[in-house]
Amino acid sequence: MLKNHLYNLLLQIVQENKTLWRIKNHYLNDLENCSVCKEFWNKMEVDKKQHIQDLKTLIKQHLE
Repeated sequence: MLKNHLYNLLLQIVQENKTLWRIKNHYLNDLENCSVCKEFWNKMEVDKKQHIQDLKTLIKQHLE
């Protein structure tokens, strides 16, 4: 059984990936030429990618 701490990290990486997928496949396609929102979603995409990378690093540390 996983420790709660590791489980929480795994759960969060799933959520971050789901959000990133929605941003890339839906939110950016639904902008309707709004440059302010496009900038926001692009920033969120970068942020989510960084969160995912950070979580991967933490998870690897806990699995070793």
